[in-house]
Amino acid sequence: MGHDGLTSWGAELRLRDLSDAHAHPFRLVPTSEDMEEMAATLGLSSVKKLSFEGKMIPVGKRDWRLEGKLGATVVQPCVATLAPVTTRIDADVTRSYLAKFKEDTEEEEIEMPADDAEPLPVALHLSTVAQEELALAAPDYPRVEGAELAVTQFTESGKEAMTDEDTKPFASLKALRDKLQKDGE
Repeated sequence: MGHDGLTSWGAELRLRDLSDAHAHPFRLVPTSEDMEEMAATLGLSSVKKLSFEGKMIPVGKRDWRLEGKLGATVVQPCVATLAPVTTRIDADVTRSYLAKFKEDTEEEEIEMPADDAEPLPVALHLSTVAQEELALAAPDYPRVEGAELAVTQFTESGKEAMTDEDTKPFASLKALRDKLQKDGE
């Protein structure tokens, strides 16, 4: 890392080599090639801007907490019209990396680590964290203003159209039970 914390996009951070005496700032700014690659990986039309900055904070002698901010502008196709939808993302990112990560289920009392806790990696790729957070923050069903999804029904003639109720769990079992009862009469 440089003195201002600027870290190259794919660089790995070896947490065990960092001094636990103070926090270590980082700032990632990907190249346009990095953003194209990320868009392709995440199924986005494009990633226009992205910055990921924050700090690695020592917790005790061996654990670390990442606190950062992810800022990005992404373009995705609208789920209804396929027109491009641009979304601005500003996400707070917090993750804990624990040297003694408990996944031992045989104990009576299981110590559940925080939701954002992970085992301490040998090398941490901040770009991977940024990409995971971007995937979580990008809208699942982006829509152009005012676009509605059309409700389409496909039905064979003489059969009932399928409703939302039919797609619920057990609806197919109920239909099968009803059919068996009818056939048995």
